[in-house]
Amino acid sequence: MFQSLSDKLEGAFKLLKGENRLTEINIAQSIKEIRRALVAADVNYKIAKEFTDKVKDKALGSENVLKSVSPGQLLVKIVQDELTSLMGGQTEGINLTGNPTIILIAGLQGSGKTTFSGKLAYFLKNKKKKYPLLVACDVYRPAAVQQLTVLGQQINVPVFSDADSKNPVDIALRAIEFAKKEKLDTVIVDTAGRLAIDGEMMKEIAAIKKAIGPQETLFVVDSMTGQDAVNTAEAFNQTLNFDGVVLTKLDGDTRGGAALSIKYQVGKPIKFASNGEKMEALDQFYPDRMAQRILGMGDIVSFVEKAQEQFDEKEAKRIEARIRKNQFDFNDFMGQIQQIKKMGDLKNVMNMIPGMGKMAKDIDINDGAFKKVEAVIQSMTPKERMNPDLINTSRKNRIALGCGQNITDINAFIKQFDQMRKMMQKIAKNPSMGMPNMGPAGRARR
Repeated sequence: MFQSLSDKLEGAFKLLKGENRLTEINIAQSIKEIRRALVAADVNYKIAKEFTDKVKDKALGSENVLKSVSPGQLLVKIVQDELTSLMGGQTEGINLTGNPTIILIAGLQGSGKTTFSGKLAYFLKNKKKKYPLLVACDVYRPAAVQQLTVLGQQINVPVFSDADSKNPVDIALRAIEFAKKEKLDTVIVDTAGRLAIDGEMMKEIAAIKKAIGPQETLFVVDSMTGQDAVNTAEAFNQTLNFDGVVLTKLDGDTRGGAALSIKYQVGKPIKFASNGEKMEALDQFYPDRMAQRILGMGDIVSFVEKAQEQFDEKEAKRIEARIRKNQFDFNDFMGQIQQIKKMGDLKNVMNMIPGMGKMAKDIDINDGAFKKVEAVIQSMTPKERMNPDLINTSRKNRIALGCGQNITDINAFIKQFDQMRKMMQKIAKNPSMGMPNMGPAGRARR
C-alpha cells in the first residue's frame, strides 16, 4: 500500500541524516523531494505545493523547540500531522439512523461498487449487529444481479432483486417496503455504473436518491485511478452531494493520489477503505493511521483490533491448557491458522506491524502461504491429527502421496511442528520466559 510514496518520503527524510538542526537549506532540500514524491503519487501539483509550504513553515518554526529530537524525526512528525490533516483529520462514522437505514451506493463501473456493497453488509452485520438487505438496482450490467446474489449467499444476507424490471427506482422502493415487512433495519442499494460519466447515468442516480431519501450516500472510488478518481468524485458530488467516499483496491499498485487529496478537493470525508477480495477486508478510514502507514510506521492499533475480532477467550484458555499438558495437536494448529487467515490479507496485516512493511514488500506472502501446511494436515487421518507421535515413516509416505509433496517436505514440517510444540510447552511451564497473557487466567497468575 503506497509503497512507492513511502520509499520516496523515506528518501527525503534521509537527506537530514547527520544534520544537527533544521536550517532553511536542509529543509528546502527535503521539501523539494517531498513535493516530488507527492506529485509522483498523482497528487495535484497545487495541493502538493500547499502541503509542502505548510510543512516548511512548521519546520522553520520548530527548529529550536525540541532539542532532544533529531531533525529527521521532527520533520517526520510534521509531515505525519499534515498528512493526517490533508486526509480529513478525524475519522467519520456512517449514519445509521432511520427505520430502516437506507444507504445508497454510487460510482463508475469497475470501481468495486457491488463488492463493496457486500462488504458493507458484512461489516454492518458483524460489527454493528445490524440486519441488512442488499438491493440489486444495476439493471444494465450483465450478471450484476447474480454477483450480488452470490455475495449475499456468501455472507448470509438477503438480496432483493427483480429480473423482470428495468426500473431501478421502483426496485429500490419495493425493496424498502420488503425490508420493513421482514424487520430488516438496513437497506444497501447497489446502483448501476458506467465506464464514464454521462448525463443519463447522473439523472438515474439522482432520481433514485430523490425517491428513497437515503440517510447515507457513499461514492465508491477505485484508488488505482489516482487523480482521475478525484475528478470523477467531484463530478458526482455536484449531482449527488454524497456523504462520504469509499476507497477500493488499496491492496493494488496504488500511488496514493486519491487517498491523499480527495478530501481536500471534494470536501467529503473518506469513510471506508477496502484492501482485499475477502468480505471482511473492509475498514473504517482513519486519517491518522493511514498517515502512519504511509510513513512506514505501521498501524499497530488496527492490527490489535483485527486480532481482537478473531480472539476467542474460551478457545485461548483451552489451547493454553493443552499446551501445558503437551496435548497441542494438528487440529489445534489448523485452528490457529484459520484465525490468522481471518485477519485478512497477510501482506496487509504485516504492513500494520511497525518495521514489517519493508519485509512484506520483498516476499510473496498471501493465503497460499498456508496451503502446503493445510494440505499436509488434511492428508492425515483424524487419529494422526490428534496424536502427532503416531506418525512414523510409512505414515509419512502416505501423507506425502496424499498432499502431493515429497517425503523431505513432510519430515521438515513435522520436525518444525515438534520443535514448536516443545518450545510452547517450555514457555508455558515457565511464565518468566515470556508466555503470552491468554486471558483472565493469565492475568491472575501475574
